[in-house]
Order: sequence, then structure tokens, then C-alpha cells
Amino acid sequence: MPPFTLRSARTSDVAGIRQLVRPLADRRVLLEKEAVAYFESLQEFIVAEDAGELLGCGALHVMWEDLAEIRTLATTDSHRGQGVGKALLRDLVDRARTIGVSRLFCLTFEVDFFRAMGFEVMANQTAVDPEVYSELLRSTDEGVAEFLDLARVKPNTLGNTRMIMNL
Repeated sequence: MPPFTLRSARTSDVAGIRQLVRPLADRRVLLEKEAVAYFESLQEFIVAEDAGELLGCGALHVMWEDLAEIRTLATTDSHRGQGVGKALLRDLVDRARTIGVSRLFCLTFEVDFFRAMGFEVMANQTAVDPEVYSELLRSTDEGVAEFLDLARVKPNTLGNTRMIMNL
């Protein structure tokens, strides 16, 4: 049994989630968001905690009937390599399966980590058929734009690798 627990995020976790993201944003690994963005998507987040301390977080954002994105997967530097990220990702994958998603997308610098967890580098845009692609183009969500590899978000993708997993 790991020395931490996983649970759904609460409103009181937003400040802690932002603290988890801040150093990664400073290193240009993740994009920093305003607090309101975390509150608006709070139901997508899970956290890892030990004795009230947040050790990590991650989110599952549904993009389409069969497609969701793993977002904001982060751990404290002091807990990297201790299984927190793996536990968070496994839980998010299980949640995706539970709600009927069959593919997961992520945008990451941690290619080896995600590859070890079953993701593959996306070779091209054939991940969605043309009809779904045209529907997704209507989304105002930046993550959807990143998935579609639209030019308008390229400055925000920070050079990350687009990866996908079939469940």
C-alpha cells in the first residue's frame, strides 16, 4: 500500500494544485492557469495526498465520445520517482474506462514515462476521423486545439510531444 491516498480534488485543493504546477510552469513544462480555470475544471482533478500534504495531481478532460485528455499530471519534486505519478495516471485511466472513453491523449515532455504507461507518440492526425475533426474544431478548449495540432496553439505547446493510448 503506498504511503499516500488518491481522491477527487476539492475546492480547498486549488491553491495546492497551483503550487504543484507553479515550479513546472517556471521550467516551461506545464502552462500556468488562473485560479478560476482550476475551479471551473475541479471535477476533472484527482490528487495524491499524505497527512494533508498534496503530493501530486492530475485531470481527465473528456474531448469527445471516445477521447479524453490527461491534463496537469504533476508531482512535487521531492516525490518524483516514488510512484505518485504512476498511481495518479492509473487512476485517471481507470476513470476513463469507467465513463466509456477508449482513447487517451496527452501532451508531454515525459515521453519515456508515458510510453512506459502504454502511450504511443502520435504519428499524425488520423487519431480522429474527418467528421469528428470538424466538430472538434468548434471547441474553444485549448487542449482540444493542442490535440488537433492547430497553429494558433503552437506557442503554448512548449515543444511537447503529442501521445495517445488505446484502452
